Amino acid sequence: MSTLPLSVLDLVTVNEDTTTTQALHRSITLAKAADELGYQRYWVAEHHNMPAVASTNPPVIIAALAARTERIRVGSGGVMLPNHAPYVVAEQFALLEGLYPNRIDLGLGRAPGTDQRTAQALRRVPDSLSVEEFPQHVLELMSWLGDNRLENPMSASLAATPKAETYPEVWLLGSSAYSAQLAGMLGLRYCYAHHFGQMDEVAVMDAYRNRFEPSPVLDAPHAMIATSVITDAEHERAEYLAGPAKQMALALRTNKLTPVVSPETAAERGINPLDAQMLAHLPATKFVGTPEEVRPQLQDLVGRTGVQELMLAATTHDVQTRIDTLRDVQAMRLTTE
Repeated sequence: MSTLPLSVLDLVTVNEDTTTTQALHRSITLAKAADELGYQRYWVAEHHNMPAVASTNPPVIIAALAARTERIRVGSGGVMLPNHAPYVVAEQFALLEGLYPNRIDLGLGRAPGTDQRTAQALRRVPDSLSVEEFPQHVLELMSWLGDNRLENPMSASLAATPKAETYPEVWLLGSSAYSAQLAGMLGLRYCYAHHFGQMDEVAVMDAYRNRFEPSPVLDAPHAMIATSVITDAEHERAEYLAGPAKQMALALRTNKLTPVVSPETAAERGINPLDAQMLAHLPATKFVGTPEEVRPQLQDLVGRTGVQELMLAATTHDVQTRIDTLRDVQAMRLTTE
């Protein structure tokens, strides 16, 4: 057994009493803490037109985070490829890799992650949304980043950067068996979005490994699972700190999006019995409690799925709650086979 590498997923959330600028600086604070604590990766998601989420442009945020950290890998969790031309993404991440060699991850997702009006503003064409197009776009993008598997790639005459020395590490992300199987077929690293995914996590990982074929970049399957965790020395306090995540989850499911509320506001609003039943089935935060309570649950998740890495997400009102959770989970010394 060996110590399990830990990573962080960040949506750069905006609170009811803060601005985009303040949200970005909180993410910088969190990234610095993760770097100092020895975390492996720090990823930012891509979402658009959401009152509570400022991570609209992963490459811009990645550049800022990488500049303010020392060793941690920084990347996208993920870039929603249907929203972008593969060449544009290749240029962006080739430059990021040039600035921060061997520290950049390119996580790719298939979902557009937005509404139709925002999709139109992004100038996404309908054809790019189809399941059939996504694998081709992934292969095109990879061809510009040192992993060409196409017979007549555009990269033969169109470069993403003049003279690359190293390339970003490419991952496929998802909450379905489709992305898991595609990652396996292409021989890429895979991360399952357990923090909001509704599929059986073991079945998803089995789908990935069963379809895995060795590739130029990976000899054997390499999987990570992203889940949500909030800890505190007292169980009741952890539940209290998880209140904002519950309110955000309910807002998402009722399409009444607002910035992240404080724990005080969340407690005042409360949860009605019907919403409580829904949250019991689809929890806003997967693991909440004391470190002693959460450790065996996380170790069980890692053991059942056989992942090589664990990524932590959470919706909290203040950055210190997330930093404390990162410190608690690091101290758990989770292991992988």
